[in-house]
Amino acid sequence: MASVLVIEDDASVREGLELALRRQAHTVYTAESGELGLEKLRVFQPDIVVLDLMLPGIDGFETCRRIRSAGEVPIIMLTARSDDFDIVAGLEAGADDYVTKPIEPRVLDARIRAVLRRAVSEKPASDDAATGERHGGLVIDRAGLVVTKNGEPVSLTPTELKLLLELSRTPGQVYSRQQILSAVWDHDYLGDSRLVDACVQRLRAKIEDVPAKPEHVQTVRGFGYRFGRS
Repeated sequence: MASVLVIEDDASVREGLELALRRQAHTVYTAESGELGLEKLRVFQPDIVVLDLMLPGIDGFETCRRIRSAGEVPIIMLTARSDDFDIVAGLEAGADDYVTKPIEPRVLDARIRAVLRRAVSEKPASDDAATGERHGGLVIDRAGLVVTKNGEPVSLTPTELKLLLELSRTPGQVYSRQQILSAVWDHDYLGDSRLVDACVQRLRAKIEDVPAKPEHVQTVRGFGYRFGRS
């Protein structure tokens, strides 16, 4: 199905995940530290990374930041805590999704498949027609799946691109966090709204001139987000 790099220092958890994911027909590479994980990322170029946050040496947060700075490979983080601070910090570091321990292999496999569906669905189309939508200095080409800002390409992860495409499809329409979760993450549990907020924050950092005063992705207080002004 896909090539997965599992970065996890606990040998029993790492081996259990490797066995479970192989049973789901994934190709699995493993690493017990962030340093080794970064090395294997360069060598094997996996489709997705499953990353534990509590690692020796370079911790999961820093490993996540380094993976994200090197490219747009999707990242699912593993955390032994349900503490919002750890989860939000991991999402802000660049993770696309998260699973808390103890890990249910079927849940992890479902999250992997959902993330990879976003990556596949956002591959450039073969149609060469120019369909760029201009929003000030921001141009969204839905056919080529290319986003530019002031003429320069904007590098977005599959999740960030899917979020932007969904919000910009109907400018001015307000989307609740639950609607966004369903459309972008295939989740319908409102407790995961932090996924939306963290991804919006990362998206704003890339497409807004002043992220603290966004012109494109607007917050509708107490409800959700809309693209552009009403």
